[in-house]
Amino acid sequence: MTQAPAPTPAPLHWKLVVDAGDPHTQADFWAAALHYTAEDNSALIEQLLSAGALPGAATVEYHGRPAFRDLIAVRHPDDPYDPRTGTGLGRRLLFQRVPETKTAKNRLHLDLHTGRGERPAEVARLAALGAHVLHEVKEPSGEWVVMADPEGNEFCVH
Repeated sequence: MTQAPAPTPAPLHWKLVVDAGDPHTQADFWAAALHYTAEDNSALIEQLLSAGALPGAATVEYHGRPAFRDLIAVRHPDDPYDPRTGTGLGRRLLFQRVPETKTAKNRLHLDLHTGRGERPAEVARLAALGAHVLHEVKEPSGEWVVMADPEGNEFCVH
């Protein structure tokens, strides 16, 4: 008698967490860069404040609504989210405040892929948002531009 194969586990839900000196500025940059949406956690924050579970000092005003002072996420606009908390349930970047600045090369970075012939315009758009070009790469395997976001985190534009 053969045993039935074990069920395939469901994929894990994940988010990429990025340390930041100013999480809200980073969220604004990456939301614009990726055409993502900054999460609106104001309903959750107001609930926590009214229950006395969150001190007012742990919040800031962000785009006219209350937000957590030390963290904020951006999410893909087509992905689901929890309407009670505003928390995304799909592709997300979470920016968390840390006291130290970036001191070394990233061990992990994003690659942004443009359409054919669109790289120069995308590099210019990202630079206008606050990124800057570190260098251009031309290799037999391809061409791309290495950029840094407003806090110096490297990413590539292909």
